[in-house]
Amino acid sequence: MLAAAAAMVVGAVMFAQGQASSRALDRPPQLLSETGLYADAGDLAIDPRNLPFSPQYPLWTDGAAKSRWIRLPPGTTIDGSDPDAWTFPIGTRFWKEFSFSGHRVETRYMELQADGKWLYAAYEWAPDGHEAVLAPDRGRRAAFALGHGAFHGVPGTIDCKVCHEGGPAEVLGFSTLQLSPAVDTAALHGAQGASDIKLDYLIEHGLIIGYERWPSRAPVIEARSEAERLVLGYMHGNCGQCHNSRASLANLGMFLRQELLLRPTSVVETLVGQPVKKSAPGQSADAIYRVDPGHPERSALLQRLSSRYPALQMPPLGTALVDEEAVALVTKWITELEADKGQ
Repeated sequence: MLAAAAAMVVGAVMFAQGQASSRALDRPPQLLSETGLYADAGDLAIDPRNLPFSPQYPLWTDGAAKSRWIRLPPGTTIDGSDPDAWTFPIGTRFWKEFSFSGHRVETRYMELQADGKWLYAAYEWAPDGHEAVLAPDRGRRAAFALGHGAFHGVPGTIDCKVCHEGGPAEVLGFSTLQLSPAVDTAALHGAQGASDIKLDYLIEHGLIIGYERWPSRAPVIEARSEAERLVLGYMHGNCGQCHNSRASLANLGMFLRQELLLRPTSVVETLVGQPVKKSAPGQSADAIYRVDPGHPERSALLQRLSSRYPALQMPPLGTALVDEEAVALVTKWITELEADKGQ
């Protein structure tokens, strides 16, 4: 099935580059069915030219189940010379579908335009589940009730740019580490579909070039324990888009993105025993370190992860609920750090 899909990606003529460029600077289509996601909008059958994928360290969004697809224009390739920031051909499209309790709520869309800028859009699903309509530019703050007075919000265009334009690559979940064939099966919230493509698939089907300079085609996160590896993977997928060495927040010196090409310092070194530069409103007075070994209760990182007070919470956008599984994992890791220090 994947081989057939790849052949259609490379050889299909229905999605010529000229067609992509002709509407590249237009507003997004009004309906999701007009973006090219479906072969048949009637039964919502995914177009086989759209390849499914899953990042091994996914972004958590209030417990939503997600499905993702990419489509490359025929005959084009991804430039992977920089393993931390792939370059995509004009006309590349991405979709990410969000479902809660088995019901589609929104689908986000990205398309690389002729001017080299990404177009962002979000589509809200109708209650009958037959179509999704373009959301307002400002998004919708209370799109789906999560319970206990919390609501999942559909992002506005500015919200999308805040996260996607915070680092060296605007595409966040489709990368060298995220698609590594050496899948971290214990990754928090990780879910790999049987048909999901990986890095080796892109290489074998000639969909990526420049990978020859990489140190490894199957990168993994190096860590001293399983808990630490899982924490580092979680932070890569949920925090690293803003906190990395090539982003506007680089001056903080807190690099939570796993970088394969440039490694100014390890993620652990930027966290453990490092003083907080500026306390956030609501942060306890004794949280003077980002991570205080053996003391999760006074570690600023955990306090921010555990809160949904707007001025304190991290990540600052995209969630209305606390990721309790992540809180438990980070608590375990910080507690173990004290034991490591005593050895």
